[in-house]
Amino acid sequence: MRIAGRGAPLSASPKTSSIRDHVTEPEWQARVDLAAAYRLVALYGWDDLIFTHISARVPGADHHFLLNPYGMMFEEVTASSLVKIDLNGNKVMDSPYFINPAGFTIHSAVHAAREDALCVMHLHTNYGIAVSAQKQGLLPLSQQSMVALASLAYHDYEGLALDEQEKPRLVADLGDKHYLILRNHGLLTIGRSAADAFLAMFLLERACKTQILAQAGGGELVEIPAPIVQRVDPQLKAVTVGQGAELTWPGLLRKLDRLDPSFRD
Repeated sequence: MRIAGRGAPLSASPKTSSIRDHVTEPEWQARVDLAAAYRLVALYGWDDLIFTHISARVPGADHHFLLNPYGMMFEEVTASSLVKIDLNGNKVMDSPYFINPAGFTIHSAVHAAREDALCVMHLHTNYGIAVSAQKQGLLPLSQQSMVALASLAYHDYEGLALDEQEKPRLVADLGDKHYLILRNHGLLTIGRSAADAFLAMFLLERACKTQILAQAGGGELVEIPAPIVQRVDPQLKAVTVGQGAELTWPGLLRKLDRLDPSFRD
């Protein structure tokens, strides 16, 4: 399949050895983890055909990033097919694929503003969009919501994310938070790794799903009191033995390896 006559057929993935031989081991690991994140998003049914993106910063001094080939389904992404780009969306390594520069608008803004944003995950999930359209936003109705509410921000809808002038407003709204609900649009999480960003998205999407299901039940809702929400951070560290995503990620990789290990190619 070709897209607008640009690049090679998406079925013709570069050979793993040809990519791995030209990148550092830390970059290759970042590629494997990011490809895994794409596969997991597809596995959990959070993808939106070829739209939305997950970006990861390449380890090292250069501000280079990895992004999915535009036109490739999330379930097809591999470590070697990811495209390496700069902060302006320009390719910095030969690749038969191309990216959607407009799709990198949100990501580039967050990466540029936050040194801790080594991975940025932006999705259009069903329940996430539903909650993003509610005036009150995410409500404290579940344990998962408590985690997100401890570091949650909102950004109002300004149309398709193509306008460079929107970047400073988005960054200002995000501030130092790790979860962002894009009003009438979707969800965004950031992390120091693909594992961090994925776990954050799992919790945020689960909180949104629980809220919509609870509201659909029609009964009176019981919200978690604010003082309890404020205590969630130290409690979470106790539950995860202080490891967070590092504790869940190996199991998720094992799941992918059992289902289809080709993300590692």
